[in-house]
Amino acid sequence: MESVRKGLRDGDLTKDTYERLQCTNCEATLATKDDPDEVGTIRTCPTCGGTWRHLG
Repeated sequence: MESVRKGLRDGDLTKDTYERLQCTNCEATLATKDDPDEVGTIRTCPTCGGTWRHLG
């Protein structure tokens, strides 16, 4: 699992006109999972299952 920033830099993620994160492989908007035991927020793609960690 890599960070959202690294995913944006590598081209795995993009932002749409409303600043929502999208997976570039399936063009699906990422879902948010907020686990109180984890540091940050986990962003997952509902189509391909990719995960990224948002620390900010």
